[in-house]
Amino acid sequence: MRHGIVLFTSDRGITPVDAARAAEAAGFDAFYVPEHTHIPVVRAAAHPSTGDSSLPDDRYLRTLDPWVALAGVAAVTERITLSTAVALPAEHHPITLAKTIASLDHLSGGRVELGVGFGWNTDELADHGVPPNRRRAVLREHLDAMRAIWAEDEAEFAGEFVKFGPSWSWPKPVRRSVPVLLGAGGTEKTFGWLARHADGWITTPTEDGLDDKIALLHRVWAEHGREGTPRVIALAGRHDAGQLKSWADAGVTEAVWGLPDRPAEDVLGYIARLGGKLGLG
Repeated sequence: MRHGIVLFTSDRGITPVDAARAAEAAGFDAFYVPEHTHIPVVRAAAHPSTGDSSLPDDRYLRTLDPWVALAGVAAVTERITLSTAVALPAEHHPITLAKTIASLDHLSGGRVELGVGFGWNTDELADHGVPPNRRRAVLREHLDAMRAIWAEDEAEFAGEFVKFGPSWSWPKPVRRSVPVLLGAGGTEKTFGWLARHADGWITTPTEDGLDDKIALLHRVWAEHGREGTPRVIALAGRHDAGQLKSWADAGVTEAVWGLPDRPAEDVLGYIARLGGKLGLG
């Protein structure tokens, strides 16, 4: 099982560069950051964990741009995977986002993965012109358009939300594609979308019943004619060796550990201690 770190970035506390450098030195395999372009002050959308418009953490208001953050990380690391948990491609034009992601993948030697979400904050999506009831369709189309740009020397696309004629855009990602991981609740509807449009699943922070949900994901994956098995990235809390073994037996391929919102020296100590408990390095 791989192990990753997710840093809820903000303009305070430890920087992504310092956290990722420490994570790589401690033996972790992946580094994740989230995305919110902004948080509307007046919102109808309820946060999944609070059930209303209140936010569980003020860092939602303060997140760094994920691709700027990961570019800094790429410059000071050599091995660790650079990813998002999760980014919101529906809020960006796919031509420019494809260029950003491909540039980072090129400069990092092919280390980029794209964790995506549909977006719980429908008010945020609306400010980007995304109809709340079409967010899954917009995400799918933006991913399809980016994949065309990444894979084809002369890319073109004609969809409901995105249209462009034959175009050149380099650099290309090292593999002419970027793995896509969907972060969303583990339902049959989610897994159907994933089997059609993504390569793996990132659990939600409060996901339970993983044994049954991973079995459902494997069944849906096979029913859609996908080969092999999907990647499963589980968001972890406190270190629990028994839980990790259970997850591995169920088909979890990577555990991702959140960092505490504490001073930088405390976070660095946490990373080192966690790496030791996990036997990394």
